[in-house]
Amino acid sequence: MSQSGVIDTAMILAAGRGERMRPLTDTTPKPMLTVAGKPLIVWHLERLAAAGVKRVIINLAHLGDVIERALADGHQFGLTILYSHELDGALETAGGIVKALPLLGDAPFWLVNGDVWSDWSFAQTVTLADHELAKLVLVTNPEHNPQGDFAMGKDGFLEQKQASNSLTYAGIGVYSPRLFADCVPGKAALAPLLKAQLNNRSIAAWHHQGQWCDVGTPQRLLELNQRVGA
Repeated sequence: MSQSGVIDTAMILAAGRGERMRPLTDTTPKPMLTVAGKPLIVWHLERLAAAGVKRVIINLAHLGDVIERALADGHQFGLTILYSHELDGALETAGGIVKALPLLGDAPFWLVNGDVWSDWSFAQTVTLADHELAKLVLVTNPEHNPQGDFAMGKDGFLEQKQASNSLTYAGIGVYSPRLFADCVPGKAALAPLLKAQLNNRSIAAWHHQGQWCDVGTPQRLLELNQRVGA
């Protein structure tokens, strides 16, 4: 049976240290850095709530208490926020998701990197067929990632990238918990898990051609503020 409908649960990845953003992230967790006066993570929460999402799970490690104090239980956004504490340090992307699976449930969920900014609309009715494990948002390669991450075939599924057709993963997607069924708890990255599925035609994609920024350096944060705040 296909898994379809409006997604009502999301996870925001917010546990990273943000080394390239230092010294800003010495005292402020990266998802709490502001764009046009609003923390990055609040941009996500507001857009998720507007799209009908009800529950958001946020994983925490570096300065996680700052995030938890600021967002509390999420009622101010019309959301229920739950926290997945990574007490032994950040578990990277896949590791953080695996730890949070008991909170996420069995249905597909939105996954959002806490350190990206985008005008992507989460108001999508998403259908994952039986053989589909995820559907990712891809963007045209930015200057800092000219080689891209994946390619999207004419059938809408990810495939091995080539120089002529590569795109960059936007840090946004819909994931089935089934993708992580064989993962063991512990530190693990998401990219190898996705790449292992490329020959299976199990990872679909959208190509988003709107605004997007990976806020990975102080300079990119400055430029984004100049663009969005203008």
